[in-house]
Amino acid sequence: MDGERERVPGQHLYFTVLGPVRAWRGEEAISTGSPQQRALLAALLLRGGRTATAPELVDGLWGTEPPEAAIAALRTYASRLRKAFGPDSEILVSESGGYAIRIGLSALDTDVAEQLTAEAEKAQHSGDRVRARDLFNKVLDLWDGEPLAGVPGPYAETQRTRLDEWYRSLIETRLDLDLELGHHSEAVSELTALTASYPLRERLRELLMLALYRSGRQAEALAVYADTRRLLADELGVDPRPELSALHQKILEADAELAVSAHAAEEPSGGTASFVRPAQLPATVSDFTGRAPFIKELSDQLATAEGRVMAVSAVAGIGGVGKTTLAVHVAHAARHQFPDGQLYIDLQGSGPLVADPGAVLGSFLRALGTADNAIPDGVEERAALFRSLLDGRRVLTLLDNARDAAQVRPLLPGTPGCAALITSRHRMVDLESAHLVDLDVMSPDEALVLFTRIVGEERVGSERDAAMDVVAACGFLPLAIRIAASRLASRRTWTVSALARKLGDERRRLDELRAGDLAVKATFELGYGQLEPQQARAFRLLGLADGPDISLAAAVAVLDMDVDDAEDLLESLVDTSLLESASPGRYRFHDLVRLYARACAERDEMPPAERDAALSRLLDFYLASAARVFALARPGDRLVDHLEPTRYPGLDFPDSAAALDWMFAEAHCLLACIQQSATGDTLRRAADLLVAAKDLGESGANSRQYEAAAQTVRDAGELAGDPRAEGRARFTLSHLHWMTSRYEQGEYEGRQAMQLALAADDPVPGCEVPNERGIIALYQKRYEEAEAYFRQALDAFRADDNRPGIAGALCNISRAHSAMGRTDSAIELAAEGVEIYSSLGLALRVANARFALGIALHQAARYDEALDQLTQALTLFRENRQRLWEGSTHARLAEVHLAAGRPPEAATHAEQALALRFVGGEFRRGTVLRVLGQALDLMGQTDRARACWQEALTIYEQLNNPAEAEEVRALMGPMATA
Repeated sequence: MDGERERVPGQHLYFTVLGPVRAWRGEEAISTGSPQQRALLAALLLRGGRTATAPELVDGLWGTEPPEAAIAALRTYASRLRKAFGPDSEILVSESGGYAIRIGLSALDTDVAEQLTAEAEKAQHSGDRVRARDLFNKVLDLWDGEPLAGVPGPYAETQRTRLDEWYRSLIETRLDLDLELGHHSEAVSELTALTASYPLRERLRELLMLALYRSGRQAEALAVYADTRRLLADELGVDPRPELSALHQKILEADAELAVSAHAAEEPSGGTASFVRPAQLPATVSDFTGRAPFIKELSDQLATAEGRVMAVSAVAGIGGVGKTTLAVHVAHAARHQFPDGQLYIDLQGSGPLVADPGAVLGSFLRALGTADNAIPDGVEERAALFRSLLDGRRVLTLLDNARDAAQVRPLLPGTPGCAALITSRHRMVDLESAHLVDLDVMSPDEALVLFTRIVGEERVGSERDAAMDVVAACGFLPLAIRIAASRLASRRTWTVSALARKLGDERRRLDELRAGDLAVKATFELGYGQLEPQQARAFRLLGLADGPDISLAAAVAVLDMDVDDAEDLLESLVDTSLLESASPGRYRFHDLVRLYARACAERDEMPPAERDAALSRLLDFYLASAARVFALARPGDRLVDHLEPTRYPGLDFPDSAAALDWMFAEAHCLLACIQQSATGDTLRRAADLLVAAKDLGESGANSRQYEAAAQTVRDAGELAGDPRAEGRARFTLSHLHWMTSRYEQGEYEGRQAMQLALAADDPVPGCEVPNERGIIALYQKRYEEAEAYFRQALDAFRADDNRPGIAGALCNISRAHSAMGRTDSAIELAAEGVEIYSSLGLALRVANARFALGIALHQAARYDEALDQLTQALTLFRENRQRLWEGSTHARLAEVHLAAGRPPEAATHAEQALALRFVGGEFRRGTVLRVLGQALDLMGQTDRARACWQEALTIYEQLNNPAEAEEVRALMGPMATA
């Protein structure tokens, strides 16, 4: 807490010594006088109300050489302080030949710090590490620079040393908690700076080694030890303390004890002070019936989790047999055995869009409290972090509707106490150590009980034989029984016998089907046949969409209805069990029901063109909504004017934040719509939706699915001979590739897109692709080519009257000029870009322009100005959730600080760039490691610098970048001969 910003409520006077010595009355600053007068004030404040004698004060203020009038000076200072305190002058008392200041417990920042520290330690000892960490952070925030800053005298110097030591101790405790809670990547940055400030403090070195090791940087962790050992020998002539040496040995052996603490998942991503115990299980059905042997078998398996590496049970069976219902019921019953939480995911194994294990792991890690910037990119790295987070915890993971063992393996916990429950249509005989359970249809008695619970005893009791005929006609499949029973329950005039006759007729009509399909489809046919015409139409049309679920707003578009009428219709389908309510405002089909709904649409939707019209309206809804998202985020950008017109409207959004929230919530459905629509008359609109939703490609969470959709549109456009659709898809792929350092692929797609743009006379890739190719050329150090591409883009944007595009091209030309040493023009061009973006109110684009201006000012050696521009850009990127640009800006700040001769600050920003794990692919990560190595080398941490350079060299060699590799070898050369 900075004393100028925060006050203790209810305290009339407030004093600070954890920084400059200051005093306030409410919000009004009180003059504390000359340095000697402040020294007297500090000496009295830090005695806790005890009296200080005149000799003690003279000695504390002046030491062994006081002035002749020292006592008189004390009286003068005391008198002036009383006058400054005004109506509160009585707090300064004279007694026993000395002075004392008596104030409340919350009137001095050190007292507040002691109170908060006591609370933090209590929380830590009780196991509430999140609260303890938050409280320690509040304590540390009370410091405002050097304690007793500018205050002279031996007493102030002694207190400064004490308070500084206290601060370092608090920092170490807080960092300990950071690592226990899994914040190792973020801690590396702070620890790197602290070890530079306090190079001989071994505990900080120990924490840095552990943080690096847990961040997957073992070589650097070992290098820290080597640097420390050499420093201690040179400076003090001693060896590292035993704790540091023991940690070094454990890192060498990759000791399992060093894995992320079991408490690493206690903190939610929102940062609130509570434990994260995910409770993701879907609700169990109230009328669950039977399955007693299976419940006992699975429950017994879960009960063994504590004594085994992990308990894995895989339930297999045909669709509709009740695998999910059984697994959810068993999981709920076993919740008490897994107090650290339950995770759930539908892996969509029986559908066309199977869940990606990497995306699933990302959602699990977030549910366990891992911040987005701490989630690694690769599946293997995510799986390792997932297992580490579960170490020592008791968590149940329910993996529903799995495709096969390969999809499941990365999602399994690997530690005792955890368990996984899997459902699939396939027996997972190749899943190691899994307990396999084959779920068959219900017994006749169980089936009858389920039917009775849904329909009611009073209706079934007198027609038990007919009821048995019904459940037999349903093949004793729970899904079929539930649909048939729901139909009867909603038809009060029907008898059970009537239902049995109707179902028998449907079976005979479908007698060519296999036994399992026969029971299910006959039941579906019965349920569908009894729907009202509007219900039947909605059932057919909603089943056409490929997304995992559908929002009410999207369903309104599919059905072309008023929102209230559509909601009533969808809820009535939920009542029949033909549709499920996934969450408020969202609906989904069981996958078997979806297939049946599509079959009905193929058979019954008249005229057949209505099927295409429904999907066309859905595409229109997503395209119109995404175009509004784009326009809100980029006002004035002409791209939205070049999209295909839509006949069906989209959503309106109150602001850009709400618009982006909608897009990310709809990402899976929107991208599925693109892939489904990449054909025929809807191909061009699918390509336009891809362009309008390009923010999803930069999101990290949706990049793979976005790239797959782009590839689908590209291939469809090529097959259809549509240069416009193909060119726009290739433009998005070029953008994706350069963002992830895949420059050769990006250049290829950009070159193809440019040719297609010329053939189609399409201004979208015609304007955008030269920018993409220019950026690639810039990163490949083809600076003159880069400028030529950027000027081509500038001309195209000017021809299109696209002012944001013009500003972007000017900023890119600025970057090319910076790289070529033309700093004056680079600064001028970037400043022009800032002015244009600012006039349009484009906050995010202003950040891009300031980024370019910061680069130009760096090249001109105007380091303070460069830092100012880049810092402003960083703030804007962070506010707009632009992780790529946030990481890139930290990297640029590191370069500027390095050039300005501030290696600790350079190392801090380089570490923050690496901690974000999203700096634009391996090539740029290599650049950050090179800069970090240079900063560390200047800080005397030569072994760790060498480890960073070695990793950078490996990256460049793997990417076949000989020029960059040679630069790193040159840096390592002098060290190798040292």
